[in-house]
Amino acid sequence: MQWLDRITGTITMYRLVLICLIAIAIETVLLSLTGVIFQPWLAIIATGLVALVFTNASNWVFAKLFRVKPHTESSFITGLLLLFIFEPVDPLGDNALLKFAGIALAGIIASASKYLLAWHGRHIFNPAAVGAFVITLITPFGDFAAWWLATAWLLPVTFVLGFAVLYRTRRYLMAIVFVVAVFFLTFWVYGGNGAPLAQTLVEPFTTFSTIFFAAFMLSEPLTMPPHRWQQLIEALLVAIVFTLPFSIGGFSTTTPQFALLIGNLFAFFFGQRRGIRLDFIGKEKLTPTSWELSFRPQRPVRFRAGQYMELTIPHAKSDIRGLRRMFSIASAPVESDVIRFGINTAERSSSLKTALLALEPGEIVSGTAIGGDFLLPKEVTRRLLFVAGGIGITPFMSHLEQIAGSGENRDVVVLYSASSAEELAYSQRLKALGNPVLLLAPSAPKPLPKNWTYLGHGPLTPELLASAVPDVKSRAAYVSGPPAFVHVVRAMLRKAQAQSVRTDFFSGYTAKSTLVRYQAAEPTPEKVS
Repeated sequence: MQWLDRITGTITMYRLVLICLIAIAIETVLLSLTGVIFQPWLAIIATGLVALVFTNASNWVFAKLFRVKPHTESSFITGLLLLFIFEPVDPLGDNALLKFAGIALAGIIASASKYLLAWHGRHIFNPAAVGAFVITLITPFGDFAAWWLATAWLLPVTFVLGFAVLYRTRRYLMAIVFVVAVFFLTFWVYGGNGAPLAQTLVEPFTTFSTIFFAAFMLSEPLTMPPHRWQQLIEALLVAIVFTLPFSIGGFSTTTPQFALLIGNLFAFFFGQRRGIRLDFIGKEKLTPTSWELSFRPQRPVRFRAGQYMELTIPHAKSDIRGLRRMFSIASAPVESDVIRFGINTAERSSSLKTALLALEPGEIVSGTAIGGDFLLPKEVTRRLLFVAGGIGITPFMSHLEQIAGSGENRDVVVLYSASSAEELAYSQRLKALGNPVLLLAPSAPKPLPKNWTYLGHGPLTPELLASAVPDVKSRAAYVSGPPAFVHVVRAMLRKAQAQSVRTDFFSGYTAKSTLVRYQAAEPTPEKVS
């Protein structure tokens, strides 16, 4: 899947979602013009414009009131989601002004929810779901939320673009659990109503916006719990509310927006329930092309070794990578007074990285989320193998610092690949920690630190892996680096019958590793190096 990593990894998750939603909107207009779908093309365009204008305008107003920089991409995404939730309004049709007023009000409510339905700077609910839910409670607009993308004609493009988003965020397992649960619950509830079997089987996809909902709303990162098992429970919970018919006080709760709000509330109790404010301390050059940035949290921040944090760096003239990025945390939880991140600048840096490196001591940066399952096993007796490509060493430094700081006695071997001896980030700290390090690079550092073994310039082969780590079958393996790097090494470790393999994907750099031969790219998923 390296080609997909390259395509989706060149832009941020927010930008990818926005592009996909725009593509779906264009498709709906084209299908309308050709008479394939019954929604008038003028209604689609007019509804979209109203949703986008009022969502963005109201978000700008609320941002000014709360003295924060508005996140424009997020507002555009919310506006487009509202377009697909509410039935397009024909400007020449009956009650058009009233219906447009409902869509405008939904956009305003959605924007307001980011600031008013928030806890210590973190919004609790999906804004589009809040806007749609409130509008359904208002009598004139009660039947307004139609989720009209649920048609067979729109399904193929929605599926392809939705998969791209889920692949980029690595949330496809959560989406699969949700879709499968909805499928079987729908069959269980509606399968005995006398409808033909074929109709019952396709109903979750052509009557309900199941695929669109899973890819573009359920997977929203700011309203998601941090760990995978929590995300899977949320997917099941939302699927049940999404599918099973029941009502409260005469109000039907079997709506996608209500189901998502229930899931958001569940996620809130598991996630970081307050905004994160970090005071910049300073930066240190790790290698000719990498830096470590240190911050002091204004309040204690709870995280586990190996997790990541999303940072928001407002700056002028932001490029295609946007204002928010996810970075692996290099420090350990035992270092409660500092949080450190390692970043790579080998290639042309994004505007966000440039802004990060231009920070002055005392400047404040916001963190919006902490998550990730790249965690060590609870059993300290399990033997571990860490395989790092380039700046992919970052989460392993968090692990190793936590092991050393907590006094745990773990058997850890580090296999580290770098493009040169000068590009060994954290080499001095690795040397001080004393863990065995197996090095693949064009040349060895001189002198070679104690407990380090130089394996040559690579590439890594199954034979070399078996020779360097003869007990690989008894070790739990962890791999961190660019997606192409991780894919190849993961396959190799599985073939070598490692006890288990956990992966952590990085995007945003093209450092050439000598560990394996692969096409260097600016790949994918949730974090950047």
